[in-house]
Amino acid sequence: MKILITGGAGYIGTELAHVLADNDAVSKITIFDNLSRQNYNLFLENQFPSGKLNFIHGDILDGRKLTKALEGIDVVIHSAAKVTTPYSDQDLHQFEQINHWGTTELVSKIEQSNVKHCIFLSSAAVYGFNNSSFDEHSVPQPVNHYGITKRRAEKEILRLSDSVKVNIVRSANVFGYSRSMRFDSVINRFMFDANFNNRIKVFGDGRQHRAFISIEVLCQILESLVVNDFQIEILNAVEFNYSINEVIFEYLKVIFPDIDVLFVNQEVPVKSIILKSVFENELSLQSPSQNLQEYLTQFKTKFSF
Repeated sequence: MKILITGGAGYIGTELAHVLADNDAVSKITIFDNLSRQNYNLFLENQFPSGKLNFIHGDILDGRKLTKALEGIDVVIHSAAKVTTPYSDQDLHQFEQINHWGTTELVSKIEQSNVKHCIFLSSAAVYGFNNSSFDEHSVPQPVNHYGITKRRAEKEILRLSDSVKVNIVRSANVFGYSRSMRFDSVINRFMFDANFNNRIKVFGDGRQHRAFISIEVLCQILESLVVNDFQIEILNAVEFNYSINEVIFEYLKVIFPDIDVLFVNQEVPVKSIILKSVFENELSLQSPSQNLQEYLTQFKTKFSF
């Protein structure tokens, strides 16, 4: 099986490439990335099996390079996107160009190829915010431009479903160690600031809930979708739902008991997003059986000091 990962040099893509490279069902992995985050850790140390990985430096809007990259590919994992956390409505044009029109370009080229399967890494942001929980049957109501463009991208991907197997994975907020780290997501930012600054900053009163998933389990879900014939068109990828205060005072402070917590604009209401999945048991994943405390304790060991 030959796989193309768009955005494959990023935070999730780097870890996913290593997971898939160890799978005997995967014969070739092509990473397609424009390296816009200037993160080159995919290319350093941690050797891949000889001849199993190749790299194409290309932009998701470059149709000619996409056409070439798709030659001989069986499965596309589309993770290339403009992402900011917290979700921002700055640079609206870039969100639209990369997340929406970049996906449109990819879909157009897949339609002209022999690709059999497309997995799209979407986001829980397509649901918007509410104080009730969302499952795969909930109606998306995105409220920021990131969520809006991810939802538009989903609709483009679904155009393929008549001729190509499609899985859309709506991921919760991802945390955990990767060789290509991001420190703008909630838990990763807290871990960095707690370890090196002994202070974390919270917007609002901290009672807002967020859905979380470890990068380890997210990559396991994506691998399972690649190698198994799951007929699940839309899947929520989630492990935990916690309020920000629960993350801090029940888990983070166990590891960093002396950290200061600074609340900014406590009077400003911040809405929640609580995620659940009606399909999670169908994946039959080999759970790492870790709770959030164990994840964070292990994460701390990755810091150099």
